[in-house]
Amino acid sequence: MAAIAAKAAARQRIASLAFWSIVVAFVVLALKLAAWYVTGSVALYSDALESIVNVIASAAAYWAIQVSYKPADQDHPFGHHKAEYFSAVLEGVLIVLAALLILNEVWRSWQTPTPLEQPWEGLAVNGVATVINAFWAWTLIRAGRAAKSPALVADGNHIMTDVVTSIGVFGGLVGAILTGWQILDPALAVIVALNILWQGWHVIGSSMNGLMDRAVDTTEHMHIRDIISANCKGALEVHDLKTRIAGRATFIEFHLVVDADMTVGASHVICDRIEDALKAEIPSVRVTIHVEPDDEAKLPKGTTAVPFA
Repeated sequence: MAAIAAKAAARQRIASLAFWSIVVAFVVLALKLAAWYVTGSVALYSDALESIVNVIASAAAYWAIQVSYKPADQDHPFGHHKAEYFSAVLEGVLIVLAALLILNEVWRSWQTPTPLEQPWEGLAVNGVATVINAFWAWTLIRAGRAAKSPALVADGNHIMTDVVTSIGVFGGLVGAILTGWQILDPALAVIVALNILWQGWHVIGSSMNGLMDRAVDTTEHMHIRDIISANCKGALEVHDLKTRIAGRATFIEFHLVVDADMTVGASHVICDRIEDALKAEIPSVRVTIHVEPDDEAKLPKGTTAVPFA
């Protein structure tokens, strides 16, 4: 019961963060649009465009998280965990689109340059939006990694890129105001666009890895081996260990070799012991164990080392 309650609490926290991410995105967008309206800066306009993407991406992440928590059903017997990856891919595509819109605005600005109006007021408003974004990005990344939520992590990483962009725009516009070099404004927007393109590619690539059933990293793989090895007393060997990550869930499968004369009940006890140990250490794990007789072993008979082939 305690485990079920903990999972329910974690789900509620993630859903709550995803919802408030939409609210924060709207607030930041309003502030950045106000900063652009006050100054007429194409760099601040590009910053605001990225915030429009944040609003759409946050809404998509909220939807994907709701879907990912749906229980397994007849059409989706392994659950709906991968729904979050679709949200992350959509966010990457939208980031690229925002970059292209920024480059289009830069081209128009170079053709018809306009001086900045009330630049200090605009920068102050944009600075408030940047502080809000920085705090929220840190919150989402921290919570998303803890809960193994690709949608929250992707949203947080994108917002953090927005923060870096805003800081660069702030510094560059201060330089443009002090030196009078108006060319710095559209030049900054180009840098913003290139940075956004890089981030979009990174988000898409990371999400595609998840959709392609990427295995756990080497450190986690060795940790899984250690857990199995420490809890497989009575078995002769473990081989063909495979893992894959699907959102919050980690899928583990392997072959467990036992004495051919061992009863089904005795081998089942070993399997339960291993499975319980894995579930205690790895959140949302799904374990599949294929029991085999000793003639399927890959190591020589009499081996006393860690029973992995």
